[in-house]
Amino acid sequence: MKIAILSPVAWRTPPRQYGPWEQVASNIAEGLVEKGHDVTLFATLDSRTHGHLDGIVPTGYEEDKETDPKVAECLHISYLMEKAGQFDVIHNHFDFLPLTYTGLISTPMVTTIHGFSSPRIVPVYKRYNSNNSYVSISHSDRNPELEYLATVYNGIDARDFTLNETPEDYLLYFGRIHHDKGTREAIEIARKAGMRLVIAGIIQDREYFDKYVSPHIDDRDVVFEGSAGPEKRDHLLKNAKALLHPINFEEPFGLSVAEAMFCGTPVIAFNKGSMSELIKDGATGFLVHSIGEAVSKVSELENIDRRFCREWAASHFSCEKMVDDYVQVYEKVLERDL
Repeated sequence: MKIAILSPVAWRTPPRQYGPWEQVASNIAEGLVEKGHDVTLFATLDSRTHGHLDGIVPTGYEEDKETDPKVAECLHISYLMEKAGQFDVIHNHFDFLPLTYTGLISTPMVTTIHGFSSPRIVPVYKRYNSNNSYVSISHSDRNPELEYLATVYNGIDARDFTLNETPEDYLLYFGRIHHDKGTREAIEIARKAGMRLVIAGIIQDREYFDKYVSPHIDDRDVVFEGSAGPEKRDHLLKNAKALLHPINFEEPFGLSVAEAMFCGTPVIAFNKGSMSELIKDGATGFLVHSIGEAVSKVSELENIDRRFCREWAASHFSCEKMVDDYVQVYEKVLERDL
């Protein structure tokens, strides 16, 4: 089976620091290669893979501000589509734009929907539903107007995360700095719980950061580490008493939640979106509905078995399971198109 993986070109694949869609595309590509499949990763030309790398965009447009994002996206997607006939299946991780080519090519396309940035993009998914195979990354993120072939949870490479059963005495916020992700709420939870908070992530909303986050950073009770690459990510996650994830939106998945549990670190999360699918309440963390409830659960963290957190994550969100599930999806698609 010859498989083309279409990754975004905002960041390198895999990302140096931030880039969740690029990370998932990389995990799938590398996992397929390990299982002996013929994989071509279409990504920025500075990307890394053990499969074949192909592309036309030198570097991610978020890393090279001289690059026009729309031009890079147009060149990248059309470049793959012009080679579509060389592959048995195309696996799209580039949102809705590649769907518009599917009436012009004969190669079947599997599209992983990593979430809906706006309800306004749903009409594109609806229009091309009949000649696409959609995969959701959680049951909670399914749009009732669309038909899906499967739900496949994002997979994590366990080798990138270290189990630690003796954490340090701090709470961690790990994610982009934005209202949706609840950075402000995490600060309040840690303050009321009397715990030190470490914050790591890209500043996606500068006004939000300046108003609600920056005034609290004192390098003592609240520490800002900036964006964290793979080694720093593992260090911060494995040593945290817990990951705080007080989201303000219906999050489709949440990679940092699964990554934390791979380190044995429990998660205290607002019960929105996919959180009830990721977290086993009371066993790998706590699902809460308010800041006050989150604060009350900090004192119960000692009851969490960190080794079980790792086992739970490995059984539900491993790279191996994700790849096996996607191979089944590809096979279904190819059988249907015979």
